[in-house]
Amino acid sequence: MPLSDASAPHGGNIYEMARALGLKAGDLLDFSANINPLGYPPGLSGAVAAAWEDLKNYPDRHCRELREALATFHNLPSQEILVGNGSTELIYLVVRALRPRRVLIVTPAFSEYEGACRMYQVPTAFHAASEADAFTLRAAPDLQGADLVFLANPASPSGALLEPRQLLPIMETLAASGAYIVLDEAFIDFVEAASLKNYLGRFPRLIILRSFTKFYGIPGIRLGYALAAPEVMEILAPAQEPWSVNTLAQVMGLACMEDGEFMERSRVLVAQEREYLREELSRMEGLTPFPGRVNYLLVKLTEPGESAARLRQRLLAHKILIRDASNFRGLDGRFFRVAVRLRPENARLLDALQACLRGG
Repeated sequence: MPLSDASAPHGGNIYEMARALGLKAGDLLDFSANINPLGYPPGLSGAVAAAWEDLKNYPDRHCRELREALATFHNLPSQEILVGNGSTELIYLVVRALRPRRVLIVTPAFSEYEGACRMYQVPTAFHAASEADAFTLRAAPDLQGADLVFLANPASPSGALLEPRQLLPIMETLAASGAYIVLDEAFIDFVEAASLKNYLGRFPRLIILRSFTKFYGIPGIRLGYALAAPEVMEILAPAQEPWSVNTLAQVMGLACMEDGEFMERSRVLVAQEREYLREELSRMEGLTPFPGRVNYLLVKLTEPGESAARLRQRLLAHKILIRDASNFRGLDGRFFRVAVRLRPENARLLDALQACLRGG
């Protein structure tokens, strides 16, 4: 299989790449997937072992215990929480259940917003955030006739964050139109204070998406949840497939929510390593990193003739995988994204980048 065929619309296609290169997955250092560099909380293995006997029973279809734990953590009623098989399942559920006439997507953006609209044959429009503004919204976009809007905070793939004081005026304008607003907060755990979860009462058509994948390091489990007013949940919940969240996923979610020390360590480490990586990247001739606030950085190649696809190919010789960001709507072949990992791994990436940019 040609290596170009192994690229995917998401990062983390490490198994395909390893097979294409004749390697084991563990031989590749994966900077393409934005997972907590600390991995998952240490208590997860014990929690799974303790729940093993429960596999003889069906899962709790309504995820009651996990919803109650999330309600306590976020200081919200459990009726405002819907757990899903990853936040991606919930993206598709929202489009299927709400049946919007037209959807507006703020770009660059996660490809599954558009994928869900395509699957359910919903017309889409796009609002491109400006590179000059570091791909951050400065004002409410023109809805272009849409009655549902997808936007992410922090943004993906730029990592840009709007603080509540910046985002709330935008939300007010969008809400005044009567449109549903789907706010993807998949990476907000790294900056929890910036979440709009406390404003659900002000915006009755706001749907916040959250994920366990990124912050808690369990992408292989598929676990996420939505926060919304009870009236919205009365539309979404009946449209969800039964037993979409398995028993072990629910148990792992509970264990994640109990480990406050892991949460704090993760936030401190990621902030330190992100700044180290950004500063070092900014010193390299031909690279411009954007100021992110989470566990990844968007980078632009500025030398004429350079492309993310070619850089990605060169880095594979160093057994390092990055995310070519050219297939994000609104970006071109000069953009790539890298995850924030542990210091020795980040240093290895920087050394390899230096070699590749010098033609090595």
